[in-house]
Amino acid sequence: MKAQGLLFQVQDKGYRDFQSKLIPTIPAETIIGVRTPAIRKLAKEYAKDPESAAFLMQLPHTYYDENILHALLVAEIKDYDTCVKEVERFLPHVDNWAVCDIFSPKVFKKNRDRLIKKIKEWTASDHPYTCRFGMEMLMTHFLDEDFRVEYLEIPAEVHSEEYYVNMMIAWFYATALAKQWDATIGYIEDQRLDTWTHNKTIQKARESYRITPEQKEYLKTLKM
Repeated sequence: MKAQGLLFQVQDKGYRDFQSKLIPTIPAETIIGVRTPAIRKLAKEYAKDPESAAFLMQLPHTYYDENILHALLVAEIKDYDTCVKEVERFLPHVDNWAVCDIFSPKVFKKNRDRLIKKIKEWTASDHPYTCRFGMEMLMTHFLDEDFRVEYLEIPAEVHSEEYYVNMMIAWFYATALAKQWDATIGYIEDQRLDTWTHNKTIQKARESYRITPEQKEYLKTLKM
C-alpha cells in the first residue's frame, strides 16, 4: 500500500520507541514512528494524490501512523456534510488518545451551529474515543465567543470508567475555568463531577497559567 510505504520512508525508530511508551493502549509493533511535522507534511502532499481517497476507504488500518494520517486527511475536507460523514466512519476505529486529540476538522469552525448537535451525539457514545472526541470539539469550539452556560452540562452528564474519557472531562473543565470562570466554578463548588475527575480538574486548573493565584488557592480548598 502506497501510504504505508510513504510512512516507512520517514520512519524514526527512536521516536517509535518513545511513542510506544506514551500510548500503552496499543501494541508497540503497530507504531511506525513518524514525527508529527513529518506526517503533517506528508498529509499535505498525499492529499493531492488520487490514491488518498482509496486510502480513506481502507478501514481499519494496520498502523497507528496510518490512523494519524487518516485523521489529518479528513481534517482538510472542506464540505461540512462530507467531513462529518468521514469523521463518523473513522471514529469507531480510533483506539488511542493521540489519534483522537490530533483529529480536528477545520470546517467545523464555520459550522458551529450544526456541530453542537453532533457533539451531543458523540459525547453520549459508549465508545471512549468517540466520547472524548466530542468533548474535545466542545472545548475547542464552544468555550469562547459561542459559549453558552448550558454547554457545561454536556460533559457533566458523562459518567465513565474509562481513564481517557475522565481525563478529557477534567481537561474540559480546567479549560472552562480558565475561560469562563464565573459560569464554571459552580460545577466544582457543587461537586457535580465524579471524585477522581473533580480532583483532576482542580489539579489541571491549578497548573494553568491562565488561572490567577487567588483562584488557584480557592480551588485548593474545594478538593474532595
